[in-house]
Amino acid sequence: MLLVMHDQAGAGDPDNFQRLWTPHRMAYIKGENKPTGTGPEDGCPFDAIPKMTDEEGLIVARGNTVYAVLNLYPYNSGHLMVVPYRHVSDYAELEAAELVELGEFTQRALLALRKASGAQGFNVGMNLGHVAGAGIAAHLHQHVVPRWGGDTNFMPVVAQTKVLPQLLRDTRQLLADAWG
Repeated sequence: MLLVMHDQAGAGDPDNFQRLWTPHRMAYIKGENKPTGTGPEDGCPFDAIPKMTDEEGLIVARGNTVYAVLNLYPYNSGHLMVVPYRHVSDYAELEAAELVELGEFTQRALLALRKASGAQGFNVGMNLGHVAGAGIAAHLHQHVVPRWGGDTNFMPVVAQTKVLPQLLRDTRQLLADAWG
């Protein structure tokens, strides 16, 4: 994040607004590295992440059938996802062991986020299918978004920008330590 104040020579009258630049979000906006198909061979990041180190992949914890990973484009600090290793798109396709561990990891995520960041509430859920808002519809993932009183401000509403107070790698380490 880079905060820049400058005159806008040649670009109209200076408006005295400060500019908050978030160039890292351009990859998300352009859909870079977003899988184009529905199979695991189509470049699904949720299939690639478990092959990385925890630090590289921003993995908070690994289980037998699911893992917890920070969202690369978070709504709030600590926004993580619980993802089955198996490439499935629908909750109804999960096997019994996956259902149980997904629930357990969601519970552990809540506890870790409360311990590490004092989260006061959560948004927990899944977007199943593109029409439901799933960014990567081919691979099921459950979002766990921590919330705090007053965590919504003018930036997302006016500037369509989230201000995150901590680097993802630092957040990953705090949550991994709090996972227990």
